[in-house]
Amino acid sequence: MFPDFDARLSRYAYLVSLLPQKIIRDLGLNLELRRRAIASCTPYVSHGQHGALVLSNLDEEVSRKSIVDLTGSETEFERMKNFYNLSRVFAEQVWDSMLEPLLAKDEMAGRFKDNEISREAWRSLVEEPLGNAIERYFRNDLVRGLVFTDAKIGVFTYPHDPSLVQNRCFLYHLIGNKTGEWKVPVGGMGAVSSELEQTARKAGAEILTNVNVHALNVTGKTRSVEFRVDGKLETVDARFLLVNFGRNVLARFTGRLFQPDRTDEGSVFKMNMLLCRLPQLKAKKYLATEAFCGTFRSDEGYEQMNASYDQASGGRLPENTPCEMYCHTLTDESILAPDLHERGFHTMTLFGLDSPWSLFARDNANMRREAEKRFLASINQWLEQPIEDCLAVARDGRRCIESKSPVDIEDALGMYHGNIFQNAPTFPFAARKEQVGTWGVETEFENVFLCGSSALRGGAVSGIPGHNAAMKVLEAINKAPKTER
Repeated sequence: MFPDFDARLSRYAYLVSLLPQKIIRDLGLNLELRRRAIASCTPYVSHGQHGALVLSNLDEEVSRKSIVDLTGSETEFERMKNFYNLSRVFAEQVWDSMLEPLLAKDEMAGRFKDNEISREAWRSLVEEPLGNAIERYFRNDLVRGLVFTDAKIGVFTYPHDPSLVQNRCFLYHLIGNKTGEWKVPVGGMGAVSSELEQTARKAGAEILTNVNVHALNVTGKTRSVEFRVDGKLETVDARFLLVNFGRNVLARFTGRLFQPDRTDEGSVFKMNMLLCRLPQLKAKKYLATEAFCGTFRSDEGYEQMNASYDQASGGRLPENTPCEMYCHTLTDESILAPDLHERGFHTMTLFGLDSPWSLFARDNANMRREAEKRFLASINQWLEQPIEDCLAVARDGRRCIESKSPVDIEDALGMYHGNIFQNAPTFPFAARKEQVGTWGVETEFENVFLCGSSALRGGAVSGIPGHNAAMKVLEAINKAPKTER
């Protein structure tokens, strides 16, 4: 991203939670996913003093004391434990089914009838808007906001959204490998891609890059892909076609009408930075190395985010822009060249919320510049010096910072309206009767299957749609007459 510096910073993806251990074992992937010592750090001002709510992945006592410092009692800490127990109960019942054919909603609900906690988990996370449970369990605005951010990352929603897209998004952030913990891939996200590539090549796959697809034929007895590579037009015929791009792109190639839902709009502002040093916090009690190794949250109070959603819905950039960021290199310095590490360089990634595609569609360049200023201002309110002063500077004098709006993401990757899930995330069960027993990868075309985030139960770095598409192919082969296998 910044060619003058040897830093392997992933542009779009950075943490791993939803990649099942079963897939890692099945494919023999050599991956190290490292725990972050701090889960999150949320700075605040109380009685004129700067403080921070710090949740630890390693020491529950740190989290308890931090919540007591914020609220004055242990009550909110106990409420948090009770609330997050719901997601753990949910994950225990649901996680393994992500690699199996889809169950009917009623059948999945039957798994949650054994006791009161299970019934409460199903009600709070599936049946009613997530805002009900958050307001039922928590009293502190900052804690409520901290919890709700996992329901907003990448989607444009609010606590009492009747579509329940906030519930679906929340579940994807909390059920991974039954713990929901987000870990740092050692070597960067490129290490995950590289392992998958090597495994594919060992299995005999041929990988082509810099390919321009011209046409798909999905209506004949065999499917075909017409594409240009190295200046030559090529055509490949295949019995099965696995599609890793979104439903919107498939519709364009097949001449079909794509009919998105309101909840499919992306809402994300991505900023990547290379720092020559870490900024110091106004909350003197906390070192920068602690605050930024977890998710550093800003302007994510519950009522703040209700206001920012309303402002963005009204067509204007929020006055206070909710965002969060984290520093990969505090957990894994291997993505930096040794000399950069020795000089104190770090990478920083910021994720902005309530930044829907519609805000940027009319004048992307100017809106991107304004959004970048506001997100940096949001972070700077907690710092002793502006983060801009900590940015590395390239040979041409430009600071090492890059911003991407939803419009940029759609232009670069084809994701509908910049939605990082490709479309709205789905519940981990069949929403309609005809989906029961399917793998969630089927399309309207025979032997054309989705293997990326557009599949049901797709979204994020998970491999789940790829696994399920492979299972669908094997199922189709086994059902075919022997002469066609």
